[in-house]
Amino acid sequence: MKRPEITLIGAGLVGGLLATLLAQRGFRVEVFERRPDPRVAGFAGGRSINLALAERGLHALRQAGLAEAVMQQAVMMRGRMVHDRDGRTNLQRYGVDDREVIWSVSRGGLNMLLLDAAERAGARIHFGQRLASADFTAGTIDLEDGGGARRAHAAGLLLGADGAGSALRAAIDRATPLGERIEPLGHGYKELEIPPLADFPAGALAPALAAARAHGERFALEPNALHIWPRGGYMCIALPNAEGSFTVTLFLPNAGAHPSFATVPDAAAATMFFRDDFADALALMPRFAADYDAHPVGVLATLYLDRWHLDGRALLLGDAAHAIVPFHGQGMNAGFEDAAELAPLLDAQPGDPAAVFAEFERRRRPNAEAIAAMAIENYIEMRDAVADPHYLLKRALGEALTARAPRHYKSRYRLVSFTRVPYAYARERGRAQDALLEELLRGRAGLEALDLDAAASHLRATLPPLPADACT
Repeated sequence: MKRPEITLIGAGLVGGLLATLLAQRGFRVEVFERRPDPRVAGFAGGRSINLALAERGLHALRQAGLAEAVMQQAVMMRGRMVHDRDGRTNLQRYGVDDREVIWSVSRGGLNMLLLDAAERAGARIHFGQRLASADFTAGTIDLEDGGGARRAHAAGLLLGADGAGSALRAAIDRATPLGERIEPLGHGYKELEIPPLADFPAGALAPALAAARAHGERFALEPNALHIWPRGGYMCIALPNAEGSFTVTLFLPNAGAHPSFATVPDAAAATMFFRDDFADALALMPRFAADYDAHPVGVLATLYLDRWHLDGRALLLGDAAHAIVPFHGQGMNAGFEDAAELAPLLDAQPGDPAAVFAEFERRRRPNAEAIAAMAIENYIEMRDAVADPHYLLKRALGEALTARAPRHYKSRYRLVSFTRVPYAYARERGRAQDALLEELLRGRAGLEALDLDAAASHLRATLPPLPADACT
C-alpha cells in the first residue's frame, strides 16, 4: 500500500524522534522548524529545565535504536537529595535500588542527537521555516523564512510536534475549534547554573571543594541525585550535567506575597532572598547575579484540548497536544511515548489516517490528562511534602509493603517512572494505595506498633495484584 507523504511541523525532541521512527519505516518525511539549526547556531539556554529521562522515554528511544547513544550523555539520579535550610541533606530514593533510577539529560545535546538520527534515517529537515498558515481543504501550508519570504508546500499528512505554542494547533483551531483550555499554574521559573568545579574562580570555593577539585572531582554537589531545596510554597532544584555542571531552576509564584518573581525582580533582591532561603546553593553559583538578570522568567501552564486531530488531515502530539508542568519529569517521556505509539499505528494502517489519528487520540488523551494532573500534584509534594513527617511516615510504610507484597504495592512514582503501565492506571492505583496507607496509619505517629505482616495481608485482600508488566 502506498504510504502518504508526511509533513512534520517542529524539529524539537518529539519531532526529531518521530521523524526518525517514521523514516525508518519507509515514510517520506519533511520536517519544518522555525528556529535555526542548533548544530550550527548553538542551543539557546536560559529556559530549558533539564530533562529527566525515565523508562517510557527510554523504551521509545530503544525503538529507534538510539537509547545507547543517549545514555552516553546522561547522568544517573538515584533520588531526591533534600536540602534543609540549615544545609543538612537527605537522599530519598526513587526506587528500590540502582535498577530504578532516572537520568538527567541536556535538552540541547539530546535534540542535536535526534536531528542527526532523523537525517540518517532519511528525513529532510528545513530550519528557519515558520508555519504561517494552512489550507486543509487544498492540503497545502504556507511557510515563512526569517526574511519574511513565503512559499507554499503540499502537505500530505500534517503532524504537529511544534510545542506548547504550536502554530499547527492554532491553524487547526481556526478550521475547527479544538476546545483549547490553558490553565496557568500561577508560578514561573528561572534557570541558573552551578558550574563544574574546574570553572570556579580562584578563591571562590570552600576548602573541602577546593580539595575535591584538586583531586579531579568535577561536580560541586553529589552528581547522582536530583537536588531539591523545598521551602513550602516555592523551591529550587538542580539536575546534573555530564560535564560537571548543574542546571538550577528556581520556582516561585509569579506575584503575591514575598517571595514571588514580582518581589524578587532582579539580582540584587534575589541575592538577599537566596542568602536567607538557599544559602548553600548560592555559594555554588559564582555567576548568580549575571544569570538571574539575563535569564527570563518561564511560563508554567497546562494545556487541555477536547480533540487532537482534524479527521485524517492533521494531528497534534507531544506538547502541542498536551503541554504539562515539569514536576513529574514526564513531559518529554510522554511525548516520546506518543511518537512510539503513533509510528507503528501509521505503519500498520497507512491508507486510513483518519482511523489512525482517532485511535491514537483514544489511547493517548486519557493518559495525557492523567500525567498532567499528577505533575501538578507532584509539585505540591516536592515543595511542601518531602520534609513533612506524615509524608515520610507514609513513604516508610509504602517501602515496608513493597518488601512484603511486591505484586500488590508499588508507589505511584515507581509506576510512572519505571514501568510503562498507562498513566491513567498509575494515577488510579496511586489513589487507591494512598487511601489504604492513610487507613493503616490513622491515629499513628510511627510504625512501631503496626503489624506490618497483617498490613500486607490487608493490602492483598483490598487491592488486586498489579499488572504483570508493572512487576518486572
